[in-house]
Amino acid sequence: MNFRPMADGRRDAGTVVFKTMPAGSVRPHDRQTRNVLHTGCGIYSARKLHPMFGGRGWRETRLDVDGSVQPDIVCSIHDMRSLVPSGTYDAIWSSHNIEHLHAHEVPLAFKELYRVLKPDGFALLRCPDLESVAESLLQNGPDHTAYLSPSGPISVLDMLYGHGASIADGKMTMRHHTGFTADRLGRLLIDAGFAEVHTKRATDFDLWAVAFMEKATPSAVLAELARCGVAFDHEG
Repeated sequence: MNFRPMADGRRDAGTVVFKTMPAGSVRPHDRQTRNVLHTGCGIYSARKLHPMFGGRGWRETRLDVDGSVQPDIVCSIHDMRSLVPSGTYDAIWSSHNIEHLHAHEVPLAFKELYRVLKPDGFALLRCPDLESVAESLLQNGPDHTAYLSPSGPISVLDMLYGHGASIADGKMTMRHHTGFTADRLGRLLIDAGFAEVHTKRATDFDLWAVAFMEKATPSAVLAELARCGVAFDHEG
């Protein structure tokens, strides 16, 4: 599902979203070194960074609310104003982070993502797909093991409320406080100011979104993501 603002201020979900970018737009591969902010990074592992950002052309900054994982920046993404200047990053990578926010914090967080990106930047987000989780809940029950992760079996309840074993171990930051459908995620990102948003429901209970700033080049970024195994369906 693809989103973009309409000229009269309304929001539109459609399939043809590519637009001619303003003169002087910088393609993401034109810079020698680009900076990616990895939000909700957790304990360091090179495998946690999306393959798109794994090349030598990218420099990672790790951010997490939990200081014990030794991130570069300790704060929540819903308020980074005192620690992250505006227009600092070429990209943001957020993997299974935004569901840990409270619902009222999500619009603030998305506005913060918009604020810290450069005018030609983009944000790549992954979170649980609430629709797929709900389908599994109805078909298999709350305790059904949906898949196996490095942390062990993940149940439907884990996907809804956070990893139970980690929470039982005292890691309260692992709790989930909200959820997203493709429609909700796309529209909240558009409301935050992003010029164009693509969402994708995957087969592994994951929901993906890529949100573009005004001077970004969506076609180049989408092509790079497709080469890395995340293809957003589109026309145009």
